[in-house]
Amino acid sequence: MALRLCVSGLPPLAPAANIPALKIPDFHGTGLDAAQAMADTELMDKLVSLAKRRGYVFQSSEIYGGAASVWDYGPLGVELKRNVKEAWWKSMVHERDDVEGLDAAILMHPRVWEASGHVENFTDPLVECLNCHRRFREDTLLSEQGAGDVAGLQCPSCGTRGKWTEPRQFNLMFKTFKGPAEDSAEIVYLRPETAQGIYVNFLNVQQSARQKVPFGIAQIGKAFRNEITPGNFTFRTLEFEQMEMQFFVKPGSDEEWFERWREKRLAWHREVIGLDPARIRYAPHEKLAHYASAAGDVEFFFGGSIGDEGWGEIEGIHNRTDYDLKRHQEYSGKRLEYIDPAANERYVPYIIETSAGADRVTLAVLANAYREEEVEGETRVVLGIKPTLAPIKTGVFPLVKKDGMPERAGQIHEALRARGIPSFYDESGAIGRRYRRQDEAGTPFGITIDGETMENGTVTVRERDTMTQARIGQDQVEAYLQERIR
Repeated sequence: MALRLCVSGLPPLAPAANIPALKIPDFHGTGLDAAQAMADTELMDKLVSLAKRRGYVFQSSEIYGGAASVWDYGPLGVELKRNVKEAWWKSMVHERDDVEGLDAAILMHPRVWEASGHVENFTDPLVECLNCHRRFREDTLLSEQGAGDVAGLQCPSCGTRGKWTEPRQFNLMFKTFKGPAEDSAEIVYLRPETAQGIYVNFLNVQQSARQKVPFGIAQIGKAFRNEITPGNFTFRTLEFEQMEMQFFVKPGSDEEWFERWREKRLAWHREVIGLDPARIRYAPHEKLAHYASAAGDVEFFFGGSIGDEGWGEIEGIHNRTDYDLKRHQEYSGKRLEYIDPAANERYVPYIIETSAGADRVTLAVLANAYREEEVEGETRVVLGIKPTLAPIKTGVFPLVKKDGMPERAGQIHEALRARGIPSFYDESGAIGRRYRRQDEAGTPFGITIDGETMENGTVTVRERDTMTQARIGQDQVEAYLQERIR
């Protein structure tokens, strides 16, 4: 059965030239109603299977039965995620004069989390089934089942209806202790977000980098949340990585800067990461957090049970006003004001936040890239990852294992790797099968060494998406690839 996805109101996807008709994703003409399409979880099932088979993502601690909602990135997965993070860092820091980088510690003074409101407010309502003792978020169950209170809820695990504990608030921060004594004086938390490390270093970065407002501080790092109901592969996990930038602006200019960053971040996902514009939308928040005057999410259409009818958040954009700096100023007793010598004034800046999930964006890249095609009566599975992000840039294949072809292919493979071009050498099986393996791994190019290579020094270059082939000189291979992967 081919995977079928459908969203009403989305424009048709235009087929690229010379590419066989796609089985998925099919956003139009499927004949499915919205309920059927949104319930289809086949794409995620296929991604989980492919991710393990090709070394993208593994279940953590699998030999012990696995750890729920914790995942390990394999050889290809770690490269893809690294490429996503480097693309973000390049566009956010290296290409801008007004954004500085930071790598703040995971463990911070516990007062940081009191000032931020996490100790008091970072909670979810938890209920427990009295029959099977499984625990769930009350608000999620009420929303999914359309019930007015817990008395009308049915347990998703055992099916028992109306037998629940009273809701209690559950703090999502992981708590641990510093030093040998496990007492309240030594409590520390694994950070639930990276933003607070930026806020407490606002003046350190501003003064040492000699930046003037408006300017930003960017950071990529791990965060941890003790979610009650995590799931959906790497979309919602207990441990995750954030790519955050906090942009400090003069009060009164915040609305303009919010709109600027909203547009920039949407463009980045389309143009740099290569996500299909038909599968991206901006969703403004109807209900704002206590610190925000404006907020919205960049959402990607994954399908299945993720998010709002298949639309899941991959980045949040918020106008946090001056809430955070003023709270840290209050709790620390230290002034966190910017002094503008030109205007002879001082003020607490407003903050425009862009917060993308590295894991979610990576998952979006995989979901966006996955397709199945009928080629000569067989199904070809392809990960059409943008070449700049692909973990492996090219495969190198000797046509046969004789006549000096493996040696020549090995030389090309080693030369490419020495130049920083990730290459994969494969001499096992028919050449068509080797192509298919690399198509499924997302490798955009294939270099084949054959009899002509041994005669005149030319090789065959195959492109993954079009399957077209061309002959170029062996001495042109590096330049050919560099032009297409940078």
